[in-house]
Amino acid sequence: MKLIEVNSKKLNKKFLDVARIIYEDDENWICPLDNMISAIFDPEKNSFYNHGKAIRWILVDDNNNLIGRTAAFINEKKAYNFDQPTGGMGFFECVDDQKAAFMLFDKCVEWLKKQGMQAMDGPVNFGENDNFWGLLVEGHQYSPSFGMNYHKAYYKSFFEEYGFTSYFEQVTNHLDLTVPFPERFWNIADWIRKKPDYKFEHMRIKNVQKYLDDLKEIYDNAWQFHENFTPVNMKDLQEAFQKAKAIIDEEFIWFVYNKERPIAFLVMFPDANMIFKEFKGKLHLLNKLKFIYLKKMKKITRSRITVMGVIPEFQKFGVESGIFWHMDKVFKRKPQYTEIELSWVGDFNPKMKAIHEAVGGFFAKRHITYRKLFDNGKASKRSTVIPMNTKDIKPDGNKK
Repeated sequence: MKLIEVNSKKLNKKFLDVARIIYEDDENWICPLDNMISAIFDPEKNSFYNHGKAIRWILVDDNNNLIGRTAAFINEKKAYNFDQPTGGMGFFECVDDQKAAFMLFDKCVEWLKKQGMQAMDGPVNFGENDNFWGLLVEGHQYSPSFGMNYHKAYYKSFFEEYGFTSYFEQVTNHLDLTVPFPERFWNIADWIRKKPDYKFEHMRIKNVQKYLDDLKEIYDNAWQFHENFTPVNMKDLQEAFQKAKAIIDEEFIWFVYNKERPIAFLVMFPDANMIFKEFKGKLHLLNKLKFIYLKKMKKITRSRITVMGVIPEFQKFGVESGIFWHMDKVFKRKPQYTEIELSWVGDFNPKMKAIHEAVGGFFAKRHITYRKLFDNGKASKRSTVIPMNTKDIKPDGNKK
């Protein structure tokens, strides 16, 4: 077996092809778009290269057949905020051969050590954690939604036998839109939406910069108690909007204002994977036209909520219920949608887990984000749990 660094267009194609080989006979797998994966490793298209670095490899057998791939990367904004400098690895695919898998892991460790890292998380993305984050360990009977990782079941033993331990678990719940919401949920929603100081509105693309500014203000406030928090970068938001523009539905992205102050948001997208499944990763002109046509023909029946946030002082006021009340009206006008994927919520976030339960979400998938410490003598820690009540906590962790 031989590892080859990916440093050309030809090798990039082979890197992409590895996944197609591994999942050739898996009916549930949906090939991620080639241009989306390639862009992650393009310094001109991924702003994370402004504060980080990445490298990739493919693995071939003695007959030069593709049998695996992986990537390693460092996000310098986050790497040094842990007990030890921590890099990442991801985009791991491998045949069912532990020796091959360990060769890929070893290469990531070797490179990260040379960069001064003492641990690595994986499988993660060289980007934000709303896409390609965590190892799928339960729920292989479901096809992945757009941006979610899908893996072979045997990968779990590779990671754990190599010495990775769970850093946090990520649960994806599904919401059946044909089943009514709990009555108590609607009562709360009715109460909050009638308050004159509160205004609910969906995004309008013609005013996109206003909404991106509002999203940043809310996000930086709402997520400040998350471990290893860093404020969201406006350039990253603008790039994310441009990439998602083709699938955005204005009525799926909601904001809440209190006396004109932005206090909450929810971002949801139509699950484009329901169409992309037939494209096998290719988004050439013909497939672009096909996507537009099939979307217009209402072939997408599931949406995916990727992120939401409520600033601490307005949490537990029922703001989320008010958002879902308005979204329910939208779905009644778009009856082709029968399901929402709530993905994902970490086990470090009990408040969001409670919201998933409150709306009637049922378990669908579990991913695990693992951590591997390079010093086997050190004890691994799990991710810090976000307090249930952050209204009375200052950003420094002390009570007001």
